[in-house]
Amino acid sequence: MAKHDVEGGSFSEKDYHDPPPAPLIDAEELTQWSFYRALIAEFIATLLFLYITVLTVIGYNSQSDVNAGGDLCGGVGILGIAWAFGGMIFILVYCTAGISGGHINPAVTFGLFLARKVSLIRAIMYMVAQCLGAICGVGLVKAFQNAYYDRDGGGANELSEGYSTGVGLGAEIIGTFVLVYTVFSATDPKRNARDSHVPVLAPLPIGFAVFMVHLATIPVTGTGINPARSLGAAVIYNQKKAMTIGYFGLDHSLEQPLQPSTTNSS
Repeated sequence: MAKHDVEGGSFSEKDYHDPPPAPLIDAEELTQWSFYRALIAEFIATLLFLYITVLTVIGYNSQSDVNAGGDLCGGVGILGIAWAFGGMIFILVYCTAGISGGHINPAVTFGLFLARKVSLIRAIMYMVAQCLGAICGVGLVKAFQNAYYDRDGGGANELSEGYSTGVGLGAEIIGTFVLVYTVFSATDPKRNARDSHVPVLAPLPIGFAVFMVHLATIPVTGTGINPARSLGAAVIYNQKKAMTIGYFGLDHSLEQPLQPSTTNSS
């Protein structure tokens, strides 16, 4: 850290610069192409995220459904589903970080808005783009896998039996906190200044955070931690239970570990 003498004394100069707070309302953004390019990036990233991950969930349910000729131990399992979610976040954050910041999650966008990293207009428009992308992504899954989509639960979140809504809410709050905390830590300007490798590796801890949270909370809630993911799956699946408590859960059959074929994990 650099030091400079001032009238016989000294002071330490920071070797990094905190970006200025984003304005609360920045109407000028609406006239910039980079703003709309960022919205497109968030839409496409969330679409791809839901398409790949929900397909993974449905594929696992189909392959492990013994009633449909599957193998009880077939498919990627819960571990593979967690890898799918974490891996896709790693890939998509890496691809879109330089365009939109790689949020791909309204919870992340809201956290960055509270920290004055993005303006209110950008935050709202990002959330809209993310939710629309999620709905379109799950819509593509249903269009391509219509034979399996409804039978295997549509990848929608539903609260497991044996868990109260309060427990599910607590699991989602803690899981979302872990993710957002990791995002803030991985993008800390101090790290960017002092560790030149951190900006390149930032998507890695974020993806691992998603992976670890899924391992912990799939049995409890199916792991939402992304309102766009839960909303998109619930809207397309369009079943009462998923629409009512979809943000908090997983299919009730998960409490029966010998029947993984009916699991609707996230």
